[in-house]
Amino acid sequence: MAKDFILEIGTEEIPARFMPSAISQLKEIAAKWVNENRLACDNVAAYGTPRRLTVYITGLAEEQEDFVDMVKGPSKKAAFDSSGNPTKAAQGFAKSQGVDVSNLIVQETPNGEYVFAEKRQTGQKTAGTLPGFCLDLINGLSFPKPMRWGYQEMRFARPIRWLLALFGNTVIPFEIEGLESGRVTYGHRFLSQGPIEIEQAPDYLDKLRDAYVIADQAERREKVWNQVVKVAKCEGGEVLPDDELLDEVTHLLEYPTALCGTFNRDYLRLPKEVLITPMREHQRYFPVVDSEGLLINKFITLRNGTDSFLDTVKKGNEKVLRARLADAEFFYEEDLKTPLSANVTKLSKIIFQESLGTVFEKVERIGELSRYLASEMGLDEENLLKDIEQGAYLCKADLVTNMVYEFPELQGIMGREYAISNGERESVAQAIFEHYLPRFSGDILPNTTAGSIISMGDKIDTIVGCFAVGIQPTGSQDPYALRRQALGICHIAIEGKLNFSLDSLIEKAYLCYGDNIKAQLSAGETLLEVREFFKQRLKNIFADKGFTYDVIDAVLSVGYDRLPDTLLRAEALTNLRSQEIFGKLLTAYTRVSNLAKNACTDDIVPELFVEDVEKDLYSEFVKARDEMKIYLEEKQYRQFLQRFALLQQHIDNFFEGVMVMVDDEKIKNNRLALLKNIAGLTDAVADLTKIVA
Repeated sequence: MAKDFILEIGTEEIPARFMPSAISQLKEIAAKWVNENRLACDNVAAYGTPRRLTVYITGLAEEQEDFVDMVKGPSKKAAFDSSGNPTKAAQGFAKSQGVDVSNLIVQETPNGEYVFAEKRQTGQKTAGTLPGFCLDLINGLSFPKPMRWGYQEMRFARPIRWLLALFGNTVIPFEIEGLESGRVTYGHRFLSQGPIEIEQAPDYLDKLRDAYVIADQAERREKVWNQVVKVAKCEGGEVLPDDELLDEVTHLLEYPTALCGTFNRDYLRLPKEVLITPMREHQRYFPVVDSEGLLINKFITLRNGTDSFLDTVKKGNEKVLRARLADAEFFYEEDLKTPLSANVTKLSKIIFQESLGTVFEKVERIGELSRYLASEMGLDEENLLKDIEQGAYLCKADLVTNMVYEFPELQGIMGREYAISNGERESVAQAIFEHYLPRFSGDILPNTTAGSIISMGDKIDTIVGCFAVGIQPTGSQDPYALRRQALGICHIAIEGKLNFSLDSLIEKAYLCYGDNIKAQLSAGETLLEVREFFKQRLKNIFADKGFTYDVIDAVLSVGYDRLPDTLLRAEALTNLRSQEIFGKLLTAYTRVSNLAKNACTDDIVPELFVEDVEKDLYSEFVKARDEMKIYLEEKQYRQFLQRFALLQQHIDNFFEGVMVMVDDEKIKNNRLALLKNIAGLTDAVADLTKIVA
């Protein structure tokens, strides 16, 4: 019969940020163990609260399935002599597999007849394998910062205080660092008194619920959100969706109860980010807004417990927030006393990176790179250029403000607020905020040209500088978020259709450092490595957009210096691929390119053409080349490729009418040169040899 199995690791409070990964690991390790041990089960689940990590396997078989393995040995000819008697090869193979030679089986394989040894392994009782599984699972979990406790050598997220392991109603015995498993668990730290004995595994979740613990994090998350929404509605407001905060709060408590608090309405005169950040980042409160999305003087928080004495809890939370908001108000008002521009020179005392100088030096490079990009893109509107110049100069000035020092996540946001307060144009203030975008995967992109240019200048400066001094992402290590910054540049350029040379920008960024750094790579080496780094980011972006791997390879293989242009080429190739003419395009290109590899010259001599079909192909090539050049200049890549496909019939006629590899070297080389030139027509758009038919 099948039984439920449960393993609970009881601990001191585990940080919320550890929990998603730990729960995922639990389920993955348990599912893998079930599969590898040939154990049938109904479901593998993993649960977690701050004080416990749990694996729950429903309907786990009491016994492993038998295992039959057919081990291949020597061929039949080598295993038996002409009389059918086993040879030394057969005897040695049988002995090595622990079977009698008479039990060897002859089977037909694609390579002929071979002998096999049938090895049958009887399934073990599940209960006998579970202790080892429990130990392996606990020791197999990894955490960002594991710790030791007492005199133990073991490392875990937090000290382990109890172990519960049941298979049905039977305790699975094992021991870790002197702690023995049993059938006892513990409920809510304050609302449940003493140990709770679990008679059988199916009782576990209900017993914990009775002890004020909702072990299932999905159930707990839903309960948190429903309560938050309900309380906000009762208070005449609403809470905007915030999955990150919701997940964190879910993993901070075991039995949620929502409540609403208030703060002084006078604080609403402050920028909303000044209020939201202390609430969200420091106190894990949900800000409340009205029907128009405007912040009101209320917040929703979660209590880890019941609704008893909620007024006392409410007053405590309001008191803490009142102090936080008072600090924020003080920082904000103090910062307003100093013009944002006066902070720029203070950046010379802040190190950007020990090998790359100060933040002030970075600001100077951002300004130079922003001006360069504006020039490259042909921007000449006077006010826009002023916005770029002033935005680049002020973009990091808020880093030395009191508010950003206390709340680093407000960088850029406070720069925008202070710029407006100082009388800067709103377009400059917006550029200061936008130059940090995108800050994370899925974040918004800059909405203004000035913000886009300054953002790309900032990011390329960091990327090129880090590569030049040997700081490059390796595996999961990317301390300066270079991957994210390269993705940011790609997204900004592609979505904004910003036309500039990526290679030239990389070279310019390297030159901006001058002799101020001790570079480990030369300008050329840096260009090659950074270009390849961007290529990998583009592959990811294009794959996310749904392009097939061969289209991506075909387009990137011929260059990606102009990022929006690269996307247009991928779209054109993909669109054409679904049309009947694409087959003609690929056929024409394949026939030509196969022979074109033998060409020793690019020069075509029309006078050397002998047959009408080759004269005709040359004439059509010239027409196609001239028309395709126009399509290329106008970035009409689909028409460009379609025009090439029209050469297919003329190419077929050519191959039917002439022999390319003739004895006459001049005629042969001339024909090969023609084919090479035809094959080269598509090189500006895609390498069609990469396309899988």
